[in-house]
Amino acid sequence: MSSSTITIDAPMDQVAATLFAIASYPDWSGAFKKVEVLESDANGRASKATLAVDAGAVKDVVTLNFEWSEAPGKVTFSLEDANLLTKMDGAYILKSLDADTTSVTYELSVGLSMPIPAMMITKQEKSTIDSALKQLKEHIEG
Repeated sequence: MSSSTITIDAPMDQVAATLFAIASYPDWSGAFKKVEVLESDANGRASKATLAVDAGAVKDVVTLNFEWSEAPGKVTFSLEDANLLTKMDGAYILKSLDADTTSVTYELSVGLSMPIPAMMITKQEKSTIDSALKQLKEHIEG
């Protein structure tokens, strides 16, 4: 599993609102071209969604399950189905540093159905994480 953390100049509730709106990921993340929410929980948050992923070397359509029991501090996701990926598990972990600053950690672990060296997979995970966090920060901070 790879991970990285970024600090965003915004209150935690604003950051959480962006991260928890799964259907809006294409609005700020270049890795997600299309999202279809298949199921939602009692709070209206996506519990299952299909996402068209284009993260550099990895292009796939994935169905992810989202788990909200630790929200708003954490949302986790796990792969249910995909064409190429055999694993896509991860989490966004939010921590309020003060009233107007939030730390966001993104953890990601992927597996592919084709033989690719572990080093290349880790490099792709890190690239995906860093890009997503940078785009999230730019979207929220403006």
